Amino acid sequence: MAEIKTKPTELTEVQQQELDEAFEKARKALAIIETYDQERVDRLSQAVAWAVANKRTFQRLVEMGIEESGLGDYESRMNKRFKIRGVLRDALRQKSVGIIEEIPEKGIVKYAKPVGVIGSIVPTTNPDLTPAGNAIYAIKARDVVIFSPHPRSKKTTFETVRLMREALEREGAPADILQCLTNVNIPMTKALMARADLVLATGGKDMVKSAYSSGTPAYGVGAGNATMIIDETANVAEAARNTMLSKTSDFGSGCSADGNLIIHESIFDALLEQLVAEGGYIANEEEKAKLRDAMWDAEGHRIPTTVAIAPQKLAEEAGFTIPADRKFIIVHGDQIGKEHPFSGEKLTTLLAVYKYEGEFENALDTMRAIYEVGGRGHSVGIYSFDDDHIHRLALAAPVSRIMVRQPQSKANAGAFNNGMPMTSSMGCGTWGGNITSENIHLKHYLNTTWVSTPIPEDKPSDEELFGQFYDADLEK
Repeated sequence: MAEIKTKPTELTEVQQQELDEAFEKARKALAIIETYDQERVDRLSQAVAWAVANKRTFQRLVEMGIEESGLGDYESRMNKRFKIRGVLRDALRQKSVGIIEEIPEKGIVKYAKPVGVIGSIVPTTNPDLTPAGNAIYAIKARDVVIFSPHPRSKKTTFETVRLMREALEREGAPADILQCLTNVNIPMTKALMARADLVLATGGKDMVKSAYSSGTPAYGVGAGNATMIIDETANVAEAARNTMLSKTSDFGSGCSADGNLIIHESIFDALLEQLVAEGGYIANEEEKAKLRDAMWDAEGHRIPTTVAIAPQKLAEEAGFTIPADRKFIIVHGDQIGKEHPFSGEKLTTLLAVYKYEGEFENALDTMRAIYEVGGRGHSVGIYSFDDDHIHRLALAAPVSRIMVRQPQSKANAGAFNNGMPMTSSMGCGTWGGNITSENIHLKHYLNTTWVSTPIPEDKPSDEELFGQFYDADLEK
């Protein structure tokens, strides 16, 4: 017997009407887009991508998003338009209609099908990028999407979706392939998730947990606590430069922004000096204590007013001042644990540095301790030219992705100089409470039908299968 999804009862009459109409329109649009061929959906993906990724339009959306939410940095957020190009690149290079893969030796042919109506939960930090990326993959897969924007940046998300809807109409496709809810709150979002065919949940852990408990298949993302190990073979200048780029990107709002550095004692002082040269400000112990009080409450919860803000504003919130040319704040993270919040996710322009002595195993021990505080499943990185160190980190780290000599905030979600799938959503595996440890990309927007035809028998003998455990006498 099929499971019956229950509707939340907290919706107002206006919300219920909006949701009902959105699903009615979505189902009609789905019936049309699922008839499109590969050439048609490729062109539509290009159309919606260009509608928001061109410089002039994206600039307006970025300005609108920052003004509306009060979060983020204009210059680095502008660079996110290139992520849209990367998503489009990956989408265009893959098949999504009809036969998408053949494995003759196994007699297998795979056919792609739409997943249906997607409920996309949009975070306040990416009110433009997330809708654009999700829309490209969804259209490529012949899905339809209903977006639920974050209340703090809903106007920006609505405008982003409006522009993409206009692009669809210009191409003669139903605008309702993409829709955006307007009367959003938590009950409305939960109702959307309960009725959709698939949920894409990008947001905080409570939102992801809600997605998984909605009764609908869901791809969620885990929390980050991005950490970099910097061993004695590292290029100090490269490591410091990339750390600055990662830490300052959109004022550290992303879960991939470097939060912790684990540095070998032999280069610790040199790296700190180089971090200062790249714009870092080293807080003294008094300032560190003030930062802790400003960033976390007595129960250890992050205080929203210090999330994703400029370092000068962060210092001001804490009750001290730093020079105007400083790009991020550094604290010495001498202790690790739940009771030491600097070892957890920061989500702002603050970086914790740890020194490790002696063998590389000591760096791995520090890394393990940090991920017990938070961030299991997300990502770790390393600046090293020692292949054994890289290999040992890959074996030991409880994460889904490891970046080698790359700024994580630029690389985890795919970059033009690495092979990670382009995305704005990163699964964190069972470590992070997620169903997948992959970057969420086109394959996750598709249902796949496997067609199997007979092949020559592939049945090993019992001797081959059981090896030394096989006893012929027991088979008599």
